Amino acid sequence: MAEQTRRSIKSRAAIAGHPLHPVMIHFQPQRGQPFTQGMPRIPRALGTPHQRQNALCAFGEPAALTLMSQVEQQDQALQERGQALEQSQKTLRHTEQVNQKLTYELAVLKRHAFGKRSEQLNLLQISLLEEGVEADIAAIETELEDLITLDAPPATKKTPKRAPLPPELPRTEIRHDPESEHCTCGCQLRRIGEEISEKLDYTPGVFHVERHIRGKWVCDQCETLTQAPMPAQIIDKGIATAGLLAQVLIAKYADPLPLYRQEQIFARAGVPMPRSTLAEWVGICGVRLQPLVDALRDLLLAEPVLHADETPVPMLAPGKKKTHRAYLWAYATTPYAGLKAVVYDFTDGRGGQHARDFLGTWQGKLVCDDYSGYKQSFAKGVTEIGCMAHARRKFVDLHVADKSQIAGQAIDLIGQLYQIEREAQSLTEEERQQLRDTRARPIADALHRWMLAQREKVPNGTATAKALDYSLKRWTALTRYLDDGRLPIDNNRVENLIRPWALGRSNWLFAGSLRSGQRAAAIMSLIQCAKLNGHDPYAYLRDVLERLPTHKASQIHELLPHNWQHTA
Repeated sequence: MAEQTRRSIKSRAAIAGHPLHPVMIHFQPQRGQPFTQGMPRIPRALGTPHQRQNALCAFGEPAALTLMSQVEQQDQALQERGQALEQSQKTLRHTEQVNQKLTYELAVLKRHAFGKRSEQLNLLQISLLEEGVEADIAAIETELEDLITLDAPPATKKTPKRAPLPPELPRTEIRHDPESEHCTCGCQLRRIGEEISEKLDYTPGVFHVERHIRGKWVCDQCETLTQAPMPAQIIDKGIATAGLLAQVLIAKYADPLPLYRQEQIFARAGVPMPRSTLAEWVGICGVRLQPLVDALRDLLLAEPVLHADETPVPMLAPGKKKTHRAYLWAYATTPYAGLKAVVYDFTDGRGGQHARDFLGTWQGKLVCDDYSGYKQSFAKGVTEIGCMAHARRKFVDLHVADKSQIAGQAIDLIGQLYQIEREAQSLTEEERQQLRDTRARPIADALHRWMLAQREKVPNGTATAKALDYSLKRWTALTRYLDDGRLPIDNNRVENLIRPWALGRSNWLFAGSLRSGQRAAAIMSLIQCAKLNGHDPYAYLRDVLERLPTHKASQIHELLPHNWQHTA
């Protein structure tokens, strides 16, 4: 019987292609053990399940069925264990990637939260831009007054009673007399009195009063009354001089001091001035200065290369106490352009149409970040120029997070490109282009090859992969500056020009209205342009506000910051 069993197993195993060693299989369970414990394990290689079943049946005992079941269970357990191991390995890889990502994000967040930052929002301070309803009303009224035709009868306007200026302030007398002391009839004029108007003026650190004295002269022969007119002012019959208006604007938009704080400063100086009055002045000045900003925008859009960037500004929703996110856009000329200018645009959203509306039909080269809102412009003829600083920043954040060697190497290679740009700053356009061709392009090509090689080694989803992908996907735009000596390597110029808005966010919470935001954008455009052209913004605004009421509209370009010549 044993010999038959041995031959049967050997024969059936040979059919499966796995001959067994021709020895007797002995099976004797130990006392106290389960029947199946100690059974010989039949190799899985005994062919198909049907062949294995035939081999096991050769035992001729019920134990064969139990043995077959045990082997199949073990096979299934091994398969499940292999699947579990594979799943564990996938989970481990995913966990490592998530851990690296979270470590990176945590380091960035800590750097932003605890490092030096000028963009932290102080919720206890009130809005710099929230000028109150008075400013918007004053601006609207001024615009409406400009629309009134010359032959329309003047509307009667209720004039509020004005408190006299403090008597202790120093006075400067400015006399206005007729050019001639003879009447048109040829007789001598006789002075019969005078009319005095007081204006509050400000020079940095000092309030004083201008006493405008206009003598009254009469002709004894024809009784004609003659009096010199008052000089034209930005605010007709207003108490504020151009110097005081310039100070309020500079304090509000350049320093930045909200109007309620300026009100307190005025009061401590002995000049009580309601915040509503200050807001009214700001509103009127915004309307009067707008033509200069419009002219500046036209000149800006005549440039072949521009920078663009945007930053969020919370704006009070109309009729609600909640805010929604508005945006401040900045458009500037490059460091290599002859025109030094920046124009801000305030909008109630971040949609790409806002950028398209500002740029209009302009089809130059736009240096910007990877914000999708500019894609509409790229689809209509605008050429995208990437920002190498954004690409470098990805690796800097990565290196700060975990001292990544890949990030360190990338920073070093990009740094070599920046070193060449520092040498190229003082060169002409042609010289700059030649320097880039001979020295920067080989480094950029080597950097690209190195990034491609590193990307093949880095798992998807990691922070390192994302940093590499950012540059590789935008490589054409990032390296277009190599082809044109007029182009900058990055967008840092406009980011620096938009920083005053970020700095101002420590003093304000939200923009009070779309109109107030647009007014702020216009005035800050002039202030920043004055700085770019080396002018003191206070001196610039004071002179412009003095000259603007009588300046010809056809000669408005003379008052733009890059053309401005200070008058004595």
